[in-house]
Amino acid sequence: MVPIPAGSFRMGSAASESGRAADEGPQAEVAVGAFWIGKHEVTWDEYDQFRKQAPALSKGADAPTGTVTAPTPPYADESWGFGKGRQPAIGMTWHAATEYCRWLSAKTGHRYRLPTEAEWEYAARAGTTAPWSSGGEAASLDASAWYAGNANSVPHRGGGKRANAYGLHDMHGNVAEWTLDRYDPQRYAALKGAAAKNPVALPGAARYPHVVRGGSFEDDAEHLRSAARRASKPAWSRRDPQEPQSIWWHTDASFVGFRVVRAVEETPALKPFKSKVTRASPNQ
Repeated sequence: MVPIPAGSFRMGSAASESGRAADEGPQAEVAVGAFWIGKHEVTWDEYDQFRKQAPALSKGADAPTGTVTAPTPPYADESWGFGKGRQPAIGMTWHAATEYCRWLSAKTGHRYRLPTEAEWEYAARAGTTAPWSSGGEAASLDASAWYAGNANSVPHRGGGKRANAYGLHDMHGNVAEWTLDRYDPQRYAALKGAAAKNPVALPGAARYPHVVRGGSFEDDAEHLRSAARRASKPAWSRRDPQEPQSIWWHTDASFVGFRVVRAVEETPALKPFKSKVTRASPNQ
């Protein structure tokens, strides 16, 4: 974990930024408290400890309230042939990522969760205002990110590219990363006054959409920008033949992973978040 100091920044992108999408604005001055964030994306070595140690969820049954549950078996090779070990864990749903955080919290006695969108962008920017923390030109990514231009269509072990000014690896590229927030294309218009301090769009019971940040090994440079946002969608489980579809695994999202945050002063609303999605499908 890397300590990130409290501070303020302009969240989103300027209207003049190349590749900008409408949901990246209007820019808003946002304040975030101090927090720790994973230096790397969560690896398979780490995620598989959760799978082995968390209490198993009974097939087809609701998990008891407050119980940390473990993923059911994947429908196919969860590593997508990319290998495991220190490779970034991929293909898990937002629900699965939040349950990992609850398990880690229970195991360690510290409160871990997914980063909010604001925390993620603040950490990714590391004090910069350019489209990428590496600079204003896409060519600057070659030294700091795995993306469509250099990754050869595969994710890579963390730490292979240069870290940003906060000492974080792969905030741009490698695998895209879940955040805590529910996706709202008009979100930034509400970030004023008190709403701009430690902002988060708290999720509800709906499975979609949630926000993914950072871009991946499959993406072009514009999708790796610090301000770029992506909404999860049902198509990420298009090939899952089960009814209901898995709450744990996406069959069509090999590009998604996550990293964890531990806040210095946690607010009650952001204690290790328990997903309201609790029903498992028969096989996943």
